[in-house]
Amino acid sequence: MPNHPSPKYPSDDHPTGVPQARVREAGGGEMAAVATSALVDLTVESGPFGTGPIGRPGSDVGRRFFRHRLAAASLVILIVLGGLAAFAGVVSPYPENPTLTRAVLAGGRQQPTWSHPFGTDKTGRDQLTLVLHALQKSLLVGLGVALLSTVVGVTIGALAGTRGGWLDSLLMRFTDLVLVLPALAVLLIVAKNPEPTFFGLFEFPPATEVGGMILILAALGWMPMARIVRGELLSLREREYVEGARASGASELRIALRHLLPNAIGAIIVFATLEVGLAILTEATLSFLGAGIQPPDVSLGNLIADAEDTVGTSLSYLIIFPGFVLFLVVLCVNFVGDGLRDALDPHRSRS
Repeated sequence: MPNHPSPKYPSDDHPTGVPQARVREAGGGEMAAVATSALVDLTVESGPFGTGPIGRPGSDVGRRFFRHRLAAASLVILIVLGGLAAFAGVVSPYPENPTLTRAVLAGGRQQPTWSHPFGTDKTGRDQLTLVLHALQKSLLVGLGVALLSTVVGVTIGALAGTRGGWLDSLLMRFTDLVLVLPALAVLLIVAKNPEPTFFGLFEFPPATEVGGMILILAALGWMPMARIVRGELLSLREREYVEGARASGASELRIALRHLLPNAIGAIIVFATLEVGLAILTEATLSFLGAGIQPPDVSLGNLIADAEDTVGTSLSYLIIFPGFVLFLVVLCVNFVGDGLRDALDPHRSRS
């Protein structure tokens, strides 16, 4: 009689399958434990950035992101702008704050030319140089605020979502308290203080510096992240693989770090990306109102504020170029956030 091939089952050489010998030799209780362990490993390894047996989700995320043409083009634009800002001294040969000699002052109010692509300001400074250095400050503020607010928000949200009980109530009531504060009014009051302190206990940098601006904006920007992470973890902690990990004796810390947070990474990344654009826009608003980064340092906000009286005149280029760069950066950051949200959506079908 012909030998028919026997059906294949997960074997010892399969990276996540249940060993065949263990299944055959196990009794009912042990077999259930083995299956539960395999289910936990399979769920974790096939998360948003896993490389488990179910396809390659990490590469799928990248492929779906680059199919979002606006997001991909926006990412390229942001990389180019970031490179120009990082090497501003190489891209533009003019100093940021030149000595105001007679020759420099005589070169002021020049329309855009090949030697000065963005023109010169009222005191003769090259506008392209100022815009690039301002963009450098704005990107530092945006990335710093996004990083700091994400760390604080994820920590508080993870504690509230995993521990629950009185700690959850305490942290969320504190989050709600900070959330209802009028952010712009608080920012203006704190930023106007030349020597800010925390109730006299310790000092922190003023908002006229990049470090102080990052601390102030992050202190009032972590609350949405905390609420998002808490909501994600509250829904994930009831999943079967989490119950299996808890039944196998895993600690709450291990469950949070190994099973919960990796499966909430999509929402965290999207929020952090959008926080970059929001922080840049808020910093520009504060600087425009005179409560942010001050001269001789430059930011996109104070460049726009200095040129607000040039609208409709021959010097309107002084407000057009920094305004356009600010608009372009915030728009591109939001498009990248939209692309990441679509790419990390676990409900999208793989192709």
